[in-house]
Amino acid sequence: MIPIPEKRIADFEKLGFGLFIHWGLYAQIGKGEWVMNLADIPKEEYAKLAATFTAENFSGREIARTAKKAGMKYAVLTTRHHDGFSLYDTCGLNDFDAPHAACKRDLVRDFVDGCNSEGILPFFYHTTLDWREESFRTDFKEYQKYLRRSVEILCTNYGKIGGLWFDGNWSRTDVDWEEDALYSLIRKNQPDAMIINNTGLDARGFIGNSYIDSVTFEQGKPSRMNREGAPKYVASEMCQTINTHWGHGSRDFLTKPVPELIETLCYCRKHGANYLLNVGPDASGQITPIQKATIEEIGRWISVTGDALYEGKPSEAVSGGKDFMLDKDQKSYLYIHDLAVQAQEHVVVGVSGQGPRSFKNAFRKVKNIRWTDNGAPLEFAQNPENGLLCVDCTGYSYGENLVVRVAEIEYEN
Repeated sequence: MIPIPEKRIADFEKLGFGLFIHWGLYAQIGKGEWVMNLADIPKEEYAKLAATFTAENFSGREIARTAKKAGMKYAVLTTRHHDGFSLYDTCGLNDFDAPHAACKRDLVRDFVDGCNSEGILPFFYHTTLDWREESFRTDFKEYQKYLRRSVEILCTNYGKIGGLWFDGNWSRTDVDWEEDALYSLIRKNQPDAMIINNTGLDARGFIGNSYIDSVTFEQGKPSRMNREGAPKYVASEMCQTINTHWGHGSRDFLTKPVPELIETLCYCRKHGANYLLNVGPDASGQITPIQKATIEEIGRWISVTGDALYEGKPSEAVSGGKDFMLDKDQKSYLYIHDLAVQAQEHVVVGVSGQGPRSFKNAFRKVKNIRWTDNGAPLEFAQNPENGLLCVDCTGYSYGENLVVRVAEIEYEN
């Protein structure tokens, strides 16, 4: 028996697509978010970056507008990364935070206000490891108190949030992370917030603690969750960089192409997982033009093909390849890959890829099927008794290619 998801988890699954934002002092160096560690920069030297951290172009509302245009429903900001610098007012815990830096303002407040103004649900990333805080190495129990006080500020000073996204427990396996104490604090102050703790590259899909509401698949495509007999319904989420690292890289030109990202989003939804795609704003706090344009193109694809991927659930009907079906309300939606353009070989490269696509376990009697992008009907043959459905998938008109094309299935009453 599969458990019924709690409301916050069911609501999280319907968000479908989110924006990850890795940003902090390290953006000024432009060599990724791990530069302090990888370049062995002494913490006293690294701390000097706060004096030039002006954040003059950081706008939570502009970031939320970009996320909205990209078809994203939520955004996750690195309120504190492993370097120990906080984008929020730590209220006296230390002075290594944004209000004490050159920008002299609470950037998390700006982020939350911007998200709320644009209908984007704000989430907070927070590191659990810390390269700067001495107690992380010398008195781990005291460090846990410091971490909980930090998280309590985030839970009580910014209104209702979508969730807390932790990262870093993988760094030490020799200590007690006191997770129950941390998570119960969140439940007390933010009862509807998702609790997520990234299990890293080596333990993708691992749950770890009963408070956890979603597993993570960092930089790796998700697998379908097996919830049969589980004590709790747990969601899943894939997080991925848009290039080769999380923070800003001033000389990283390897941006993933839009078609690849569209297919990854579809793959996640095929397996019932959310897709959390990262950007690394520049030193000033602005999303770089190439990253902004890239994610907004995904939003344009969604606007053309339809929004079934948000609330659609993986169907029992399956294909033998990349194609898949989502069920939403009383309809289903086919996600068809690798279709070709309808033209002669002297006009376009590659004219194959159109024609019949088959699905098994499709027992509901189909009334009609049409493309969502232009409403054109599709011919099909079905044997409801054995669950075989075959759809004649027409190719694109010359000058069009949606990468993944979506068709809506309407069933007989």
